[in-house]
Amino acid sequence: MPDYDDDSDLPPGDERPSKSAMKRHMLALQELGEALVALSDKQLAQMPIDDERLLQAIGEVRRINSNSARRRHLQLIGKLMRDIDPEPIAAALQALHTRRRQQDEAFHQLEQLREAVLAAGAEGVEQVMARWPQADRQQLRQLALQHRRETERGQPPAASRKLFRYLRELQALYGGAD
Repeated sequence: MPDYDDDSDLPPGDERPSKSAMKRHMLALQELGEALVALSDKQLAQMPIDDERLLQAIGEVRRINSNSARRRHLQLIGKLMRDIDPEPIAAALQALHTRRRQQDEAFHQLEQLREAVLAAGAEGVEQVMARWPQADRQQLRQLALQHRRETERGQPPAASRKLFRYLRELQALYGGAD
């Protein structure tokens, strides 16, 4: 991380970064600090942060209700982050967000599969069987039939929820075959 406070280590002829560049860098560090504050305790524990002062400041800002005090404390976090290498933290945050996107995508794919099964009936059951040959065909058929009955009677979609839980269980046990 460049230290913009001291010119002594700059080679002759090299210029210091402009004030605007330094401000952009400090704002980027402050935004990274804000992202850390937004994490849960469990997620924060996964971040490679060794600086106790930074961890303490993150904990304190979570308890602050006043907007101006919160803003000042976030600036303090940005200042503390100048003393550490932010790259490992940024990489860990990116990995966390990527993992969350993948989980969301898998969830939506299961929802789409459930809707396809319920819309297609027996053909939909075969889609699941093609994806997971270990699945219980009879249970899938019963859930599809139960869903159709519930829809005809105007009842809550209990079978739809059961089917989704079963598909999620299949995915957890056998993974995605796609």
